[in-house]
Amino acid sequence: MSMKAMAGIVSLFLIAGGLIGYYVGNAPDAAQISSASDTYADAPFEEARPASHSSETRDSDNVSTSRQNAITRTVAECSAAVVGINVIEVRQYRYRSPWGDDPFFRQFFPDQLYTRQVQELGSGFIISPDGYVITNDHVAGNAKEITVTMTNGDKYKAELIGTDQMTDIALLKIDGKNLPHLKLGNSDDVIIGEWSIAFGNPFGLFDVNNQPTVTVGVISAKNMNLRAQQGRTYRGMIQTDAAINSGNSGGPLVNGLGEVIGVNSVIYTPNQGNIGLGFAIPINRVKNVVAELKRTGKVERENYTGLEVQNVDERVARYFGLDRVEGVIVSNVQRRSPGEKAGFKPGDIIFEINGEKVSDQSAYLAILEDSRAGDSLKFKILRDRKIIELPVRIEKRST
Repeated sequence: MSMKAMAGIVSLFLIAGGLIGYYVGNAPDAAQISSASDTYADAPFEEARPASHSSETRDSDNVSTSRQNAITRTVAECSAAVVGINVIEVRQYRYRSPWGDDPFFRQFFPDQLYTRQVQELGSGFIISPDGYVITNDHVAGNAKEITVTMTNGDKYKAELIGTDQMTDIALLKIDGKNLPHLKLGNSDDVIIGEWSIAFGNPFGLFDVNNQPTVTVGVISAKNMNLRAQQGRTYRGMIQTDAAINSGNSGGPLVNGLGEVIGVNSVIYTPNQGNIGLGFAIPINRVKNVVAELKRTGKVERENYTGLEVQNVDERVARYFGLDRVEGVIVSNVQRRSPGEKAGFKPGDIIFEINGEKVSDQSAYLAILEDSRAGDSLKFKILRDRKIIELPVRIEKRST
């Protein structure tokens, strides 16, 4: 090997040795490595800790916020205006003679009548800051003494301003100022399937806790006509599956906006328990009754059409070629009556009034009795196998 080649090899070794010496001499020691590790491993963790805590706070806030909804807000807004009602009624009872119908012994042992005080309870709600309260007639209509209990525990003796057995509405008054009260909504705008909230005093629980019981459901149906019960006609009722039990009568049925859309009144309980069939009187009907009770203490029902009617039976339906047995047939039209002025004739079959189906005589009378003198009702009738409409202006019955 020449001297020049040997010199080149030596130069390469020297260069390589210098590079190795540089990197070894400048490498971080163990302490530096540990410090670097702490810096880049812990820093992201420390920075992430506040971010993680903030996320947990937001999640907690979201859960809390999600629990506050239209229903909980409505309950908070409305509860103070719902009241429990306790009444004392004087009822008359008949003691049946043990001798039955035997005419000889009954002259010596006739039936005996006796009276007894009975305590009943129900629900109601305040509709004005000066203390007007709505409830059912079957709750307070025959009361001798009425006590209204507020959610703060205050008790008031209530005055019965007026009552209407037919619509099952009673109006009470307590002495107070700036009382919590509910806003009356529009029952004509009720939507099937929307939320409904029932407030009340089932089984007297209000007296135990000084707060109304709240149940939630939906509007199941509307414009439901129920059979008359004890002189009461339940027309255009709102059906809900919100649980309504004994003692809820007279309490408000409220929508998601906190507006009263009905007065809880009737439940269907074939097994003596709630099965999701509750009915409320539409508040628009209640408004008219309450206004009249405020003015006169009663609802004037001396309305008159001059029409005498009877139920359509199978024979009548067959004679007139009707598809079904329903409606009422006019049997007589009184002279100079609203019916005669409207052009009614005997033999006319009435099957609809103001868009409401007339199924039988009881439905016909219920519609008329819910009208007032001066109202104009549109009758849809069948005459000579043709459907015609006749407007009738209701008049007050002359004495």
